[in-house]
Amino acid sequence: MSTNLAIDDTLINEAVEIGRHRTKKAAVTAALEEYIQHHKQMQIVDIFGTIPFDPNYDYKKQRNKDK
Repeated sequence: MSTNLAIDDTLINEAVEIGRHRTKKAAVTAALEEYIQHHKQMQIVDIFGTIPFDPNYDYKKQRNKDK
């Protein structure tokens, strides 16, 4: 899909240089991938502590179950 965006030339050129990307498209793609990854990680942080913890759970017993 072709998209035209008005991106600040200073920002895009710095991103290309810092990321050592060969093209502006590669820099923008990498930036979007990192943006998405960051927000997915933040969603994990948001649910931290909301899953019930069973203090009686024996993870060592679970490991030996298959042996």
